[in-house]
Amino acid sequence: MAILILGLISCSKRNADHSAVECSGTPKSYSSDLRFILRISCNDDSGCHGSGSNNGPGELLTFQQVFSARSAIRSAIVSGRMPLNGELTATQKNAILCWIDSGAPDN
Repeated sequence: MAILILGLISCSKRNADHSAVECSGTPKSYSSDLRFILRISCNDDSGCHGSGSNNGPGELLTFQQVFSARSAIRSAIVSGRMPLNGELTATQKNAILCWIDSGAPDN
């Protein structure tokens, strides 16, 4: 019985994480949406992925660095591992995930 309950809880959490991504509306832009979120949540204030960082995928200061780490970023956000020092709002998480899911364009 305990195994069944644990299985249901893990499935419902996974489904909740997946269904929380709502990508309708205006496509997300790296320059308008992501760069600001990453600067505030991952670089300047937290210092986790700023200049010289070795945390996770390392520095996340440029489009190319973020693009190269997009899979790791997505996984860390969905699992709740990122950001390490602080919290992203649901809107910020959604913006990052939708941008990645739309091919992570340089826009």
